Amino acid sequence: MNKIIIAISSIFILWIGRPILIPFFVAVFFWYLINAIATYYRHALPYQNKNDCKHCTQYCFYNFISLFLSLITMGLLILLIATQIKPMFSEFMGILPELQRKLSLFGEFLSESFGFKFDINMIPNIPQIAKSVGSSVASLAASVGMILIYMLFLFIEQGTFENKLSHLFTDNAKSKKIRFILSSIDNNMKKYLFMKTIISLATGICGYIWLRAIGLEFAGVWAFLLFLLNYIPTIGSVVACGLPILFALISGNGLDMAILTALGLIGLQILWGNILDPKLTGKALNISTLAILVNLVFWGLIWGIAGMFFSVPILVALYVAAAQFDSTRWIAVLLSADGTIPEKTKIK
Repeated sequence: MNKIIIAISSIFILWIGRPILIPFFVAVFFWYLINAIATYYRHALPYQNKNDCKHCTQYCFYNFISLFLSLITMGLLILLIATQIKPMFSEFMGILPELQRKLSLFGEFLSESFGFKFDINMIPNIPQIAKSVGSSVASLAASVGMILIYMLFLFIEQGTFENKLSHLFTDNAKSKKIRFILSSIDNNMKKYLFMKTIISLATGICGYIWLRAIGLEFAGVWAFLLFLLNYIPTIGSVVACGLPILFALISGNGLDMAILTALGLIGLQILWGNILDPKLTGKALNISTLAILVNLVFWGLIWGIAGMFFSVPILVALYVAAAQFDSTRWIAVLLSADGTIPEKTKIK
């Protein structure tokens, strides 16, 4: 009974604490992503061993260089979005009422062609949905100051985390155990975020090239959605492909445009999402698709779209941690794709 009360209380705290917790998780997401990119930059630079006192100064210097390069990379990506994508979205928002009208006409055409009764209320209100999503994004953007402050302090204090752990867990065996778990979560998280970002970027770029080649309007908007929604498992890819296909259908460019759009985007999702993505991220983590979907719905209900973005990283942390304790290994087994979970490390 106590466990049920604790679980319900935790969910309530997560829900009511959204204004504080979501900006913090966004900050942690970007902090992790920047560190993940820096880690891969670091592999290309000299002096990889931090315990080598002879090259200690050089090691710290190259760490700083890799972090600086990572920040530059992230800054350029944000600049691209601000200067290129934002104007396209502004123009796209202006044609939504016309798209709504064409969607209604398309629904009437289908009802006449196939003989079923058409109800205009069955058509989703695109401007209203866009307004709702825009309000969520604006609300998050209003917290940008808090997010930057969180990120600043995360970067300042990340060098003290090991010392804090040493003082928090004085027992040597327990300290090593916690360090191992946190290190495993850290490595898996960095790998997931880095690979997912690379795959999302590749999907967005290839999608943009294809849509520009076939002449579909707002190719930049659809490419950005392909990149962004790729972080949301399964549902994100369906929405990212479905929206431009639907746009091609109702925009008056003919059935050929819709077919070409569908062939290109679905082909990209099969290549990047179903073949390369599982090999680079999902297969290594060995997490069940059903567990990912249930987790996606859970966090979506609590935190909305933001929760959907964070659902997989949170699940990764839970999976790795649960595998290291006898009392929770059954949870890791249920979360795994085939019942195979990481061995429980024995630390003396």
